[in-house]
Amino acid sequence: MDPKSPASSAYQPRVVDSELDALLAGLPAVSIEGPKAVGKTKTAIRRVVSTFAFDRPAVKEVAEADFGQLLRAPRPILFDEWQQYPPSWDFIRRAVDDEGSPGQYVLTGSTGPTSAPTHSGAGRIIRLRMRPMSLFERQLEEPTVSFAALLTGDCPEIEGRSSVDLDGYVDEIFCSGFPGIRTLTDRALRAQLRGYVDRIIDRDFEESGYVVRNAGALRRWLTAYAAASSTSAAFERIRDAATSGEGDKPAKVTASAYRSILESMWILDPVPAWLPTKNHLQQLGHASKHQLADPALAVTLLGLDKPALLGLNPSPHEDPRDGTFLGAMFESLVTLSIRVLAQGAEARVSHLRTHRGEREIDLIVEGAGGRVLALEVKLASTVNDHDVRHLRWLRDQIGDDLADAAVITTGQHAYRRTDGIAVIPAALIGP
Repeated sequence: MDPKSPASSAYQPRVVDSELDALLAGLPAVSIEGPKAVGKTKTAIRRVVSTFAFDRPAVKEVAEADFGQLLRAPRPILFDEWQQYPPSWDFIRRAVDDEGSPGQYVLTGSTGPTSAPTHSGAGRIIRLRMRPMSLFERQLEEPTVSFAALLTGDCPEIEGRSSVDLDGYVDEIFCSGFPGIRTLTDRALRAQLRGYVDRIIDRDFEESGYVVRNAGALRRWLTAYAAASSTSAAFERIRDAATSGEGDKPAKVTASAYRSILESMWILDPVPAWLPTKNHLQQLGHASKHQLADPALAVTLLGLDKPALLGLNPSPHEDPRDGTFLGAMFESLVTLSIRVLAQGAEARVSHLRTHRGEREIDLIVEGAGGRVLALEVKLASTVNDHDVRHLRWLRDQIGDDLADAAVITTGQHAYRRTDGIAVIPAALIGP
């Protein structure tokens, strides 16, 4: 389908669009993977002629009887929710072996299959991650700062003014980056997000082949994980927090199963610790930083409303972090946005923390050649020397391997400080 045709006029462009087009131009099969409601099907369907959705019994029935009939449909072909019929992966892999011309098949999946495919599909079916919408994709502002330019090391000029204030960013935390949900308002929005969480617990685990024996324990563990967003709190600490007050926290093996299944659904999206490939920094921690797929899921799990998040009302939940939960949620929002942009730039995102916690940098983006973009996230409209001390330290440690450094803020103005560190409102960063 032509992306400019009337039938696709309501589609909101995504950063992953250009990635998908580039992959399909040279490869026979691409699997778009990400959490439910992230927009995988709408993105894929614009690029295919035939569509088969395996969450429809009639389609699954035909596939079980004669999968070749599906493969004979006009191409490109979309196999939607392929994990609902796991043998489809192997059928498509073999079809690619038989005819490997580019742009033949697109698959989408929102959770791991109950039974794994016989073969991984490596080299035949390329996986493409799709996350909820970044701030850029939500079209809050016309971006004035290029993420790709920051990665070049050329220290591009930083300028621009944002009209998005703290209140606006808090609205974005609550409305989510799920395209079909964020357009709702008030009660309907909250109901959809609560329903999303309920489905994870009540249905998606079972569809993934895991029997939840204590739904309350799962919900408490997931809530405790949400409370640890933007921290590297030990999983044992999260497990301790997942109690109803009667000491019935989930067993270690159960909590480990929760993590595994939730990651297979792309609901947990932890940020790994940075392991430098070119530099030899000492005493770096190895723990990942906890993040959910979308900060809206965290505030929904914790039962927070906007006044509570802004600190007007105390939260009843213990918060295992230094600083405010609002700051953690703003970091989650920025992290989501940066990961979307980084993937588009073929870069990797991690975080830096020394073993003792003396030095921390929220986001380390490693581009081609190992040069890094270091980003701090600050819930404030102004930046002082204290806020950039860890960025300066990293620059002293790795020298020219630091492509650029910036503080992402809730402020209005984008500029470069006299020490060379950029200050950028979150809404002004684009590809």
